[in-house]
Amino acid sequence: MTHQLKDGGRQALQGFAKELRVAPTQARTRKSRSALSRDLTPEILKRQTVRRTELRRLVPLSDTTIYELEQRGEFPKRFYLTPRCVVWPLEEVLLWVDERRAACEAGTAELAPHPDVRLRGSHD
Repeated sequence: MTHQLKDGGRQALQGFAKELRVAPTQARTRKSRSALSRDLTPEILKRQTVRRTELRRLVPLSDTTIYELEQRGEFPKRFYLTPRCVVWPLEEVLLWVDERRAACEAGTAELAPHPDVRLRGSHD
């Protein structure tokens, strides 16, 4: 994944990273939030990871579909932080979404064929 993030993708990445780090349920002061915002440098954002629950919010595909895409090399690879904690690189996931959107807009995305309803059997 060598493509650069578009402006919208970069803003989404920063907003999502900020949302992950500053959870609304945590009581933090304004001072700590502003200090946190300064720490969100591009290097840190490149290292940001998402767990399965966050990935599902970003990419509404089933676990099986994501796994199959990973196996074909069409989706960012997961890695394990611990034996039971699997994560995906956030920046690569957002780049993948941007690439899919760009392919759809350019008309180059591979789409499933439309069903031909005339070929269906009768419902007797």
